[in-house]
Amino acid sequence: MSRKSKAAEFENEVYTIDVIGRNVAVTDSLKNYANEKITKLEKFNVKIFSALVSLEVQKIGFRVDISLQANHLKINSHAIAEDMYIAIDKAVHKLEAQLVRYKDRIHDYQTKDISSMEMEVNILRARTKNELEEINDEIEFENRQELEKEYHPHKIVNKKTTPLKTLTDKEALMKLDLSGDVFLIYRCEETQQIRVMYRRNDGDFGVIETRS
Repeated sequence: MSRKSKAAEFENEVYTIDVIGRNVAVTDSLKNYANEKITKLEKFNVKIFSALVSLEVQKIGFRVDISLQANHLKINSHAIAEDMYIAIDKAVHKLEAQLVRYKDRIHDYQTKDISSMEMEVNILRARTKNELEEINDEIEFENRQELEKEYHPHKIVNKKTTPLKTLTDKEALMKLDLSGDVFLIYRCEETQQIRVMYRRNDGDFGVIETRS
């Protein structure tokens, strides 16, 4: 789907927004919604060359991945939500945040260049290839950090030793309820077996018992 840029300096430029689906049917409503959200990125006055929006249904929810080509940069974002439209909103919001950081970096470079001039002349020059590559690398690094944070496996951060008490189920229930802990390991007074009593998401309690 091609869109004509609203920004004045790019009014003659045409870019492409592709919306694809993985394990999900891409309706006209979803296409139009994604197209509208991407088009609004023009408010940052960046030259958009293309955008690829990937929609996917996963076990944990609806996932949206966006790859945006703009101003010689490739900016990626993704989001997962309980609704595909909400996931699109979140992914675009991340793009907006990255574009803001990109614009701020450009401004910092320009301010640094101007202040270093010994002549009382304001000179603005185009970003060099090295500077653009540096900014692109920073954005890619931030993307990788975000992905690693989301998908990094859990690790043990603390260990402690507690006595194994012999309790009845009623005593264990009272102790766990009052403590606010997630679980309690104890020896059952009636069976002498090791049991784990745990707090369920619905507010009730469950018991796991070992069998020898």
